[in-house]
Amino acid sequence: MLLYGSTDSGHSYKVRSFLLLSGTAHSYQWIDLGTPRSERLAAFVAASKFGEVPVLIDDGIAHCQSNAILMHLAQRTNAFRGHGAEWRSILEWLSWEANRIGFSAPNLRFSSLWEPQPPDVLAYLRKRVLADLQTLDEALSRTEFLLPSGPTIADISCSAYLFWLSQTGFAEADYPHIERWLGLLRALPGWMHPDEAMRPAPLAAGT
Repeated sequence: MLLYGSTDSGHSYKVRSFLLLSGTAHSYQWIDLGTPRSERLAAFVAASKFGEVPVLIDDGIAHCQSNAILMHLAQRTNAFRGHGAEWRSILEWLSWEANRIGFSAPNLRFSSLWEPQPPDVLAYLRKRVLADLQTLDEALSRTEFLLPSGPTIADISCSAYLFWLSQTGFAEADYPHIERWLGLLRALPGWMHPDEAMRPAPLAAGT
């Protein structure tokens, strides 16, 4: 497998994290998103249907969009897919992530670090992040992970941008169930912080 991803892309990190946590052999190719799309690596341009990272090449087939890739990998490797009866709940969490925490947290982080936005936009994003963290913290008050069976792709997806939570002005410590949950994910064999996992220098397959 070959993963195209980039620094600071939590969506790329979801896929990289799955591959590392599951011990799936792969290569990682960093893509410089600061260059115009037409000037990026030709093989990536050809494979990326939407011109975005991540893209996973598996058996010569290009898979796009992080949560769709996670679903493919869970079914392909039988890792982090939960019990059969939990698949519907996993799909619900993946859909929630795409619309909620996967929208609010990265946009607030981007606005805070790289492209300042007007006060009303920042206030809107902070309100969204606050609501999403409250939803997640409440859900995690009932189970160790998002699903009773243990860590799944739902956890990998929903947690990705939260390892940078402090960069949005929010603190893990203010959400004790999220803080505990992120600690459990950090303790999984193969876990790597996104800053390390997504660094530009190509990493050895499966490391």
